Amino acid sequence: MKVKIGKYPKHRFYHNWFKALGGKWEERVSVRIDPWDTWSMDSTLSHIVVPMLEQLRETTHGAPHIDDADRPPQFLGTVVDRNSGDVDEFHFDAWDWILGEMLFAHKSKNEEWYAKFCSGAHDITWVESEISDYSVMTKGPNDTFKIDMEGRDAYQARITNGFRLFGKYYENLWD
Repeated sequence: MKVKIGKYPKHRFYHNWFKALGGKWEERVSVRIDPWDTWSMDSTLSHIVVPMLEQLRETTHGAPHIDDADRPPQFLGTVVDRNSGDVDEFHFDAWDWILGEMLFAHKSKNEEWYAKFCSGAHDITWVESEISDYSVMTKGPNDTFKIDMEGRDAYQARITNGFRLFGKYYENLWD
């Protein structure tokens, strides 16, 4: 995959200023998709999304309203009237946390994170079955392989929530 975006201002202000002076500004986008890019499209997109989210997190100038249900307890602020335009004391911290959760999900997509929850070694023996051409896998006496399912499920839940937040706040990914 190759994505090229050219001749686009660093900030929308310059774009609007240039247009106000009568200039014409056209965004040039060139995207090439190779057949293998859609084999695991979720991973391919995460490779693109991660650096964009990192840049947005570093350069953001604003933050959208974050629903209380999407905030962790430490970022639940004083109740404000959403229609007044006022924000609570954790408004920007909550948005930074949301961006962090989105990054966590997309970075995890291209890691073998589940290996962190495995320990020990397999000792597997294949035993002939009563059915011809089949064998059955059995644990050997030295099998110590274990999976921390509780930890793995909690990690997966965080990834899933990060992708949920990405979808919910997708239209707020602006600088």
